[in-house]
Amino acid sequence: MPPASPDRSWPYTTSGIPDDWFAQLPGIPLTKREVRLLILAQLRLEASSCLWDVGAGTGTIPVEAGLLCPKGKVIAIERDEEVCALIQRNCQQFAVSNVDVVMCTAPDCLAAIAHSPDRAVIEGGRPIATVISSVWQRLQPQGRLVVTTASLEGLYTISETLAQLPARNIEVVQAAMNRLERRGRSQVLAAVDPIFILSGEKLE
Repeated sequence: MPPASPDRSWPYTTSGIPDDWFAQLPGIPLTKREVRLLILAQLRLEASSCLWDVGAGTGTIPVEAGLLCPKGKVIAIERDEEVCALIQRNCQQFAVSNVDVVMCTAPDCLAAIAHSPDRAVIEGGRPIATVISSVWQRLQPQGRLVVTTASLEGLYTISETLAQLPARNIEVVQAAMNRLERRGRSQVLAAVDPIFILSGEKLE
């Protein structure tokens, strides 16, 4: 794992911490900055929001959300002990103290979490339809749910599940972006993996 720089912090009110500022582990997903910004926009966080991040991975969303919601609470849910430690390390790196890391496997553990969310993002977990339904049961009225997937199969399943709940004001965004990168002596536009971002609201 590359060392996290001890003198780095994020003093800005806007989100968008560079990816390489986060400590990382090989094979553990990191939500790219551009995708992260879209997810945060779809969540529509408030200062006192309680956010669940199911499948939090490296912890980029919990860190950014924790900074945006100083009076709120973020619950980062991951099943692997080493990944949970990585999330905690990234929270410490950016002096984020309002993130609780819960080591458990969704959806089995979700009913036991003390704080019910008014915002939730699902970045992992299987079967995805069951995870969505379990999170939805705990989501507060007027809450918002955001779910991401990189596959067409996932897009179909998530869309169908949100419609059956039923979620209101469903939106689907397909994000495809490029970054300017240096490769050898040349600069090229490298594609960021495309991803679908689905969101909906729970009215009651």
